[in-house]
Amino acid sequence: MGHDMESGFPSEEWVGTLVRQALAEDVGSRDVSTAISVDPIASGRGDLVSRDKGVVAGLPLLKMVYLQVDPAVSVEPVVTDGTPVGPGSVVAHLEGPVASILTGERTALNFLQNLGGIASLTAMYVAEVAGTPCRVLDTRKTLPGYRSLAKYAVLCGGGHNHRMGLYDRVMLKDNHWTAAAVGIDELVARARRDFPDLAIEIEVDTLDQLDQVLPLRVDWILLDNFTVTDTTEAVTRRDSASVETLLESSGNITLETIAGYARAGVDGASVGRLTHSAGALDLGLDLERG
Repeated sequence: MGHDMESGFPSEEWVGTLVRQALAEDVGSRDVSTAISVDPIASGRGDLVSRDKGVVAGLPLLKMVYLQVDPAVSVEPVVTDGTPVGPGSVVAHLEGPVASILTGERTALNFLQNLGGIASLTAMYVAEVAGTPCRVLDTRKTLPGYRSLAKYAVLCGGGHNHRMGLYDRVMLKDNHWTAAAVGIDELVARARRDFPDLAIEIEVDTLDQLDQVLPLRVDWILLDNFTVTDTTEAVTRRDSASVETLLESSGNITLETIAGYARAGVDGASVGRLTHSAGALDLGLDLERG
């Protein structure tokens, strides 16, 4: 289910629940360190600053965290999600009670560093396929309960959401072929009958399987662990068959290899590591007393 960044951010109700859980996890009943070191009436300001090169994602969460910690903290983003930043770039200004700023700091940074890391890695993959029609696609390999935010961060990095879950696309993988008591053509017929509004995608492991599936004219065919050479041949066979089926490369797609698959002519390349192995975008809070 692809969507733009504006519609891709999860609902405030859902994110608000996640923020409450995150604050309960970190703050618990009280912030004891701040309680003994900061005058509760002291005010101050601070800048959220990038320490590294990357792409910002998750700024709405910054406001949502501090709205729950203390509405007296003013949050003023300097950039928008999807903005490239470098070392020293100011991402947002904070102003208000110092104690509240400190209490919400780690929860806010955890969200923004993780989402910024996903967006930053995605942007690196997107840069590798520049000039080709190939889209960088995400997967379902996400932290349980965190998928909507992770996939939003992929959008911020210029990538595309492929499917959100098991419910919004018929995806027939090799184990479905094995488990089914009928052939792949019958499975596609069932999908079109029972879920007519959903796209259909079939995973193939060989060129022979590709030849078997192409006449079914499904929306997508996933080329699982194909070499670049076999991928080029798969694109040729798809084009010769005069079908509108899109081809997706998947399986160990790295920054070093994705350009080769893109040049082979696939329409998309799915990258699990965007959401399961991205590092954090290094951000920090530079605080000043009022």
